[in-house]
Amino acid sequence: MVTTERAIPPLTADERTTLESWLDFQRATLARKVDGLTDEQAREPAAPPSALSLLGLVQHMGEVERQWFRRVLQREAAPPLYGPGAGAEARTAEDLGDANAGLAVAPDASLAGAVTVWQEEIARARAAYAPLSLNAVGAVQGREVSLRWIFLHMIEEYARHNGHADLLRERTDGETGY
Repeated sequence: MVTTERAIPPLTADERTTLESWLDFQRATLARKVDGLTDEQAREPAAPPSALSLLGLVQHMGEVERQWFRRVLQREAAPPLYGPGAGAEARTAEDLGDANAGLAVAPDASLAGAVTVWQEEIARARAAYAPLSLNAVGAVQGREVSLRWIFLHMIEEYARHNGHADLLRERTDGETGY
């Protein structure tokens, strides 16, 4: 049974509140998709030949949060969380790295561990953008990008992957909706 709460974004709000609320809604949607699963269920792949799993999606979104809010917005050199170079080789926004970062699941990876790392990246992201205007800019591949654009991209990224998560969760235990 899914228990993660999810607040519906306000129907009438200023631009900043709307963007932050929709991003939080999408984040909460992914949390609901993995709520209550065992590690074994979270590792279950989609369908051959795809190895996509709910655990991989959580790891990936941790990487995506890190990429856009730390490397791009804050211009921080932050190492990858998963895969080759994890924890060692710092990356900047000039090196976007692997677009599929985090999707591959290591044998010792756990859902609880991935959720903890993902939530830590979300907390760091919120702290990074809280004092900034939507017109604040980061840099990606030598070009400026606004916080407004980053919010929209993140909403799109979560929405796309939440569609994958819908199908994966239904295949895993029959849970649908929400």
